[in-house]
Amino acid sequence: MKNNPYYEAALAYIKEHDLNSLSTGTHVIEEGRLWVNIVETSLRPVSEALLEVHDAFIDIQIPLSGPETFGVKPRSECTQPRGEMDSVKDILFFDDAIKETVTVKAGEMIVFKSDTAHAPLIGSGPIRKAIFKVSV
Repeated sequence: MKNNPYYEAALAYIKEHDLNSLSTGTHVIEEGRLWVNIVETSLRPVSEALLEVHDAFIDIQIPLSGPETFGVKPRSECTQPRGEMDSVKDILFFDDAIKETVTVKAGEMIVFKSDTAHAPLIGSGPIRKAIFKVSV
């Protein structure tokens, strides 16, 4: 992701801003190219999580209030797409089983490029998190 100015700008924004102080909602950093969504939602069991991929944007996800578990799978190994890529929302879901997970602590970040399917929001209880959308 070197040489991606929007990725570099996202990292700079993370260093320069207190993400916990941002209000929920979308904060535009570079119109159409880079923004952060601050969300407050509930975590769910792995059985309810869906793998997803994006083509036009890289995800940088940072749990803020506590740990979050993500299902992960190489996109090339996903075989059960749920429909087609929604090019407007830049998302395609898969019904593939989640066999591998990774847990990220509050304040840590995880990055998902288009080659990795990910299922966010696994766990229990409420969570506040930051989701950066970074143009490729």
